[in-house]
Amino acid sequence: MTGAERTLLVRNARVVATMDDARREIPGGAILVRGNRIEQIGPTAELPAAADEVIDLAGHVVLPGLVNTHHHMTQSLTRAVPAAQDGELFTWLRALYPIWARMRPEMAHAATLTAMAELMLSGCTTSSDHLYIYPNGCRLDDSIRAAREIGMRFHATRGSMSVGESEGGLPPDSVVERPDAILADTQRLIETFHDAGRYAMLRVGVAPCSPFSVSRDLMRASAELARHYKVGLHTHLAETANDVAYCRERFGMTPAEYAEDLGWVGADVWHAHCVHLDQPGIARFASTGTGVAHCPCSNMRLASGIAPVRAMLDAGVHVGLGVDGSASNDSGHMLGEARQAMLLQRVGFGPAALNARQALEIATRGGAQVLGRDDIGHLAPGMAADFVAFDTETIGFAGAGHDPVAALVFCKPANVSLSVINGRVAARDGRLLGVDLRQLVERHNGFARELLMG
Repeated sequence: MTGAERTLLVRNARVVATMDDARREIPGGAILVRGNRIEQIGPTAELPAAADEVIDLAGHVVLPGLVNTHHHMTQSLTRAVPAAQDGELFTWLRALYPIWARMRPEMAHAATLTAMAELMLSGCTTSSDHLYIYPNGCRLDDSIRAAREIGMRFHATRGSMSVGESEGGLPPDSVVERPDAILADTQRLIETFHDAGRYAMLRVGVAPCSPFSVSRDLMRASAELARHYKVGLHTHLAETANDVAYCRERFGMTPAEYAEDLGWVGADVWHAHCVHLDQPGIARFASTGTGVAHCPCSNMRLASGIAPVRAMLDAGVHVGLGVDGSASNDSGHMLGEARQAMLLQRVGFGPAALNARQALEIATRGGAQVLGRDDIGHLAPGMAADFVAFDTETIGFAGAGHDPVAALVFCKPANVSLSVINGRVAARDGRLLGVDLRQLVERHNGFARELLMG
């Protein structure tokens, strides 16, 4: 830390919900940022009154930046596609694979920018992305470029599919890749882009798509590659009943048993969905520190079921929140996802299954833990300066002043008023800085129309 680093002070917040180890909520709170780190946090009267930039947040609730642990950002090009509106996972995928196969690099870049802009406006400051289809010269580099342009903290995972229909997999042969090419490109991406340092803005993970699209050998080799480079491992697991049936029929195991057999458990692993994770699987994930990305809206949209999140949390499983792809959620609103997580657990397991603060904790601390980060997810001195503020003096929060923190989850999902990422103001007065949204959406919609026309 040097004296030349720029300082930012946000003050007079209605409440700062730190999500720190003591879960402090500070009325009239303030945060002093130096460079990209939080230097002080506490009541406004106890912090300095001056900084290079001072922002008054009267009437606002401040949270740690929300952390999205599972997404397919290019799917924002294929929202509400008629042929895929009413199917379960496998039917939905078969309808969309041929459309995704027409994607070009400039489409992937625009779609990722669009998805990130939507996430950032919803309170998200860090997101992972799982890109597993690479047609027509598309590369993960296209997504990484978008993240650098918009300023989002990014965990880019190199997805892959290697088992097509001719070998008993689900995807058409035209969209799968050779295992050697997958591993070589994954190694290139890690060596070129991965930053293991504290406050890293970009990390790379290894992410074979799923048991029904990737060979056993590639799953093992991917784990070996990831552990050689000490990067994270990510895949889909136990998403639907059909997913479980496929594992039992093809491998003679439950999805959790299959994951363990391949070395896909541990604190460096997080699995998306886990809707049908059984009790032995929950226990094994808890004992090994294996993470889960919970995606409630997507699970409802595809009628996949209700993930046993309450049981996972009670067992000690690390659980984060994910919006999943915009073709199986059709939204990318992280605060809205937290609300749905709370409501869906109550539908499945009773009114006390998940409360508002627990939902926010999954979306912040939980996500950071799942992604293997100790520098984001809560607000404290020395943590990355990633935080967001929501204006609670708007119509959507009228009458909810009794508990403004819980109101963020119980009331209509709001967009941010302020977003700070890595110490930089990324959104102010509800508007992203440096992004022409009208132009971006127009370009994105043009690509979406072109993609569906074939």
